[in-house]
Amino acid sequence: MLELTPISLKEANLFVAENHRHHKPVVGCKFAVAVSKNDVVVGVGIAGRPVSRHLDDGWTLEVTRCCTDGTRNAPSKIYGALSRAGFALGYRKVITYTMPEEGGTTMRAVGWRCLGLAGGGSWSTKSRPRVDKHPMQKKLRWELCK
Repeated sequence: MLELTPISLKEANLFVAENHRHHKPVVGCKFAVAVSKNDVVVGVGIAGRPVSRHLDDGWTLEVTRCCTDGTRNAPSKIYGALSRAGFALGYRKVITYTMPEEGGTTMRAVGWRCLGLAGGGSWSTKSRPRVDKHPMQKKLRWELCK
């Protein structure tokens, strides 16, 4: 049986560093949650401000990481917990992004709506050059509204 447990950002980021397929740990967050099975963490979720400044209206929360070890139903438990907590804190909308090849079954199962392709590309600019270590193709944007 899966159980929700509190977790610090530091601990959640350690799990992300060891288990996420294509993203590194995050710098900051509003809050994080873990899912455990038999007292062993099998997944974590991290929620924070929207990465896109255009979506950062004060009423929108973004799930910036959802990472599991493959345990069945853990992603659904994570997305459900993060969105319920966000709504309880007063947020009106929760968003996240998935890679197009990930399908979105988990998102649909917990009531999220796909808004289509969004984002993608490099974060590097002439005035602020960066080394891109993230997938740069367009992603699918999902939302859940209160």
